[in-house]
Amino acid sequence: MAKRQAVSVVRDFATIALSILVAILLVRTHALADILTATKQIEVIGSFVAGIFFTSVFTVAPAVVVLGELARSNSLILVAVAGGLGAVVGDLIIFRFVRDRLSGHVLELLQQHGVGKRMRALFRLNYFRWFTFLLGGLIIASPLPDELGVSLLGFTRMRLPVFIPLSFTFNAVGIFLIGSLARAL
Repeated sequence: MAKRQAVSVVRDFATIALSILVAILLVRTHALADILTATKQIEVIGSFVAGIFFTSVFTVAPAVVVLGELARSNSLILVAVAGGLGAVVGDLIIFRFVRDRLSGHVLELLQQHGVGKRMRALFRLNYFRWFTFLLGGLIIASPLPDELGVSLLGFTRMRLPVFIPLSFTFNAVGIFLIGSLARAL
């Protein structure tokens, strides 16, 4: 059991390290900026692609800039909807890799300590689940990393049919607010 957990932790860290490396390469080679600006001319596709990149801590900054620019010169609603759909794709990738693993690791750690009984009781409270649900949704709506919000939603054991509309709604609202702010400036 311990060997399997160690392999899982190493695999998780390797995935994180690889994603950081890819993000650094995308930023240093300006490939991400080129991709986002190339699709900027096509409003819906540009919004969708920028929405995908809106979900990761490593790519959120250029995505926010592109979404803001798209919202300034195009339909704010269309940018928010297309960007929200793209963000759902990005969140589904995160949901697939992060949700069960990270929440499982945290819950396993809680079982190891004496304080764990109190923490497990806290996790079982409906108020805590609603708070976690709300906080995770707000993090998804913000330019903060969706990885954290998805992990929080993993604590609630949210199923995919519930997660998809939630992700779309929170991301579309977040992109709408970013677009509104960009238009105001």
